Amino acid sequence: MNKKLLKIEEITFSLDENEDDAQLEDKTAKILWIKKEQILSLEKVKRALDSRNKKQILVVWSVLVDIWDNENFLSKAHHPKLLQNIKRHKIRLQEPFVYDIKKVDWSKVKKRPIVVGSGPSGLFSALLLAQAWLKPIILERGSEVNQRVQDVHNFWTKRVLNIHSNVQFGEWWAGTFSDGKLYTLVNDPRSKFIFSEFVNCGAPEEILYSARPHIGTDRLRWVVRNLRKKIISLWWDFFFDTMMSNISIENGKISGVYVQSTKEGSSQNYPENNFFATDDLILWLWHSARETYEMLYNAGLQMTQKPFAIWVRIEHPRELINTSQFWESCQHIKLPTANYKLVAHNKETRSVYTFCMCPGWEVVNASSEDGKLCINGMSHYAQKNINSNSALLVNVNPSDFWSDHPLAWVAFQRYWEQKAFEAGGSDASAPAQLVGDFLDGKPSTDFWNVNTTFKPSLHFTSLEKCLPDFVVEALKKALPEFDKKIHWFADPNAILIAIEARTSAVVRFFRDDNWESNIKWIYPTGEWAWFAGGITSSSIDGMIIWEKILEKYS
Repeated sequence: MNKKLLKIEEITFSLDENEDDAQLEDKTAKILWIKKEQILSLEKVKRALDSRNKKQILVVWSVLVDIWDNENFLSKAHHPKLLQNIKRHKIRLQEPFVYDIKKVDWSKVKKRPIVVGSGPSGLFSALLLAQAWLKPIILERGSEVNQRVQDVHNFWTKRVLNIHSNVQFGEWWAGTFSDGKLYTLVNDPRSKFIFSEFVNCGAPEEILYSARPHIGTDRLRWVVRNLRKKIISLWWDFFFDTMMSNISIENGKISGVYVQSTKEGSSQNYPENNFFATDDLILWLWHSARETYEMLYNAGLQMTQKPFAIWVRIEHPRELINTSQFWESCQHIKLPTANYKLVAHNKETRSVYTFCMCPGWEVVNASSEDGKLCINGMSHYAQKNINSNSALLVNVNPSDFWSDHPLAWVAFQRYWEQKAFEAGGSDASAPAQLVGDFLDGKPSTDFWNVNTTFKPSLHFTSLEKCLPDFVVEALKKALPEFDKKIHWFADPNAILIAIEARTSAVVRFFRDDNWESNIKWIYPTGEWAWFAGGITSSSIDGMIIWEKILEKYS
């Protein structure tokens, strides 16, 4: 058993105070009423901003400390002031988290596990399978990240879409062109293992303790490359530009998958009949893999409708949001580009939430089908572009789908994405409208004092052409409410861009207590199957899948 350490919270610094290791140790020693020399080790756990008082913004730290007698420290504390510190700083014992990766006797494994999809769940399942000597095979319908970046750049500049290698499909899925957000509400110690792996592959060390960790799409690309190289060095076969076209089922269990190349002229070293035999199929697809959903439904995997969302993106000048959130401190070197999270409830319409807020960067075309338009937000690590953007999300219910078929959402999404493509001029431009014109119900014709970051271009129009009525009504009610919470949020010159309808899973797959689907040895995992939302929770879900497979072979 690992030695328990002391967890200490609410260690505060002003913005002008030095936060180096020595100062953090000094404050920790004073809280514990000990000499600094008695601290054997100090681990940074969390660093957050407290901006509730705009005139005195604070930096707040949490740490894990070893002082030799950790176990008895709390029981021996009797002085009233020390007891007050223990209560104020929530001092308690905590055992350090160590993730044990057991090895499997390869002779017990008849067929190699197959992982479909190289998103977070897929890669972390593959990493642990490889470390356990289970020799996984990974199939990814899109291209590796270097080629994928070229394909996306070609689409944004020349408007030539590769339907298999784009913002949605390819190594590390849509996260490669988003923000690299790691923030999650899921409280699971496995996240420490995940973040440590990211740091080992080149992510900034601060993600280990930042309250709102992010890598940024620019850094995430080489982190993902390094993670892939690490898994290759352990043992795996990775087939890019390879799509799972069908599955084989025998006696209610998976027996293998059929594949096809998605790249013209590509020579892949596939087995006979393009068939990979397996006793373990981990499915981490992406919610844009619509034809694969259909194939799995026809193969008999149980799935049900669930709510999702449809939304627009709103762009503001970065400095406007910074000033609203931090007031006169907004230019302080320690303050990041400001974030926000808002919700507006209205009895007459549906609620509206901000989601996937991207500080200080851009809105991009994230389409994956010809004649359809889908957008997304993206941030680099520095988050210093002229604008900040966020999704304004409105829930879509199964009753909106026009059918009770589990895949009715496909027709719903395609209908509105086609409307958006047409409203944008049918040339990969996105339809846009100024907030003031949207609220007044009149089309926009040009920018005012807010420019856009959108790639490739915007086409000003009325967004009512490409949004359901319930979305328009909800947004018109919500924008003035948001303006009360963040000054100038409903600035008449701010830009609304449509349409984004790929928030999360659009169906819920059946999964039992062993994480298997109704077809044995198939493991739906991550965001596309409803069981996670974002990089960190998806990675955790992939780790749990590995743990379930490990139990099978143990």
